[in-house]
Amino acid sequence: MAALAWLLIPLFAVVGAAIWGRWASRNRTTGDIAELAGYARFRDAMERSHSGTDAV
Repeated sequence: MAALAWLLIPLFAVVGAAIWGRWASRNRTTGDIAELAGYARFRDAMERSHSGTDAV
């Protein structure tokens, strides 16, 4: 039984490393696109709010 426990420890480590590797290499570009679109809307809104006022 002790030998089985010593064999399961590396097996769990390999499974954990595989799960972490898959999570670390996931595609994260979808969040960037939405964030950049929001920033473009923010810049447009700021330009519109300043275009109608006089500088003092």
